[in-house]
Amino acid sequence: MGKDFEISHKIQNYIQELSKSLHPVQSEIISYNESLGELKKMQIAISQCHFLELITKVAKAKKILEIGTFTGLSTLSMSLGLPEDGLLIALDKNSETNIKARNFFKKANQDKKIKTIIRPALETLKELKKDNLEFDIIFIDADKENYKNYYDNAVLMVKTAGLIIVDNVLWHGEVTDENNKEKLTEIIKNFNIYVKNDTRTEQIIIPIGDGFTVCRKI
Repeated sequence: MGKDFEISHKIQNYIQELSKSLHPVQSEIISYNESLGELKKMQIAISQCHFLELITKVAKAKKILEIGTFTGLSTLSMSLGLPEDGLLIALDKNSETNIKARNFFKKANQDKKIKTIIRPALETLKELKKDNLEFDIIFIDADKENYKNYYDNAVLMVKTAGLIIVDNVLWHGEVTDENNKEKLTEIIKNFNIYVKNDTRTEQIIIPIGDGFTVCRKI
């Protein structure tokens, strides 16, 4: 049986050199995040930026929900793939990083497509469901303790044949360590099993960045 190619830093750099160039503001966000110390680990990988933009275009998405925005790199990546009349609702609870993100969106001329909401995401999801909003894509990259809650809400809010994309499902490779009983690692392990057994979606794990699970609602 064939095996997946192991990606070294050298290969990763080669891929980036021969892939689509980042938008200048995407690059600016990445540079800014470098100044944040440990917090920069909340940023998605460059390969994930390209994937999110491309999957948005391929899916012909017009309405996206994002749970977890940080400084806006993933948000901007998906917005770049939306048509001019597209809408991305971005949820986060950190007003400070959100101000920075909105400045980046404006600089990239994407602010008209993006609506940010600052409050605990589960509260906002409850309100959005009351409005019967449906989305083509829902992207989850927030607190891991609520991943299952976010996912269950997403299944209800995404259109049939729509996509749910979840970040950090490989958890730096720790999910394969049977002896690792650390709380967040266990949460991710259990979440991955839960999604695998969910008959409401079909799913695959893609090993880019820290791992994307891509689910299609059946």
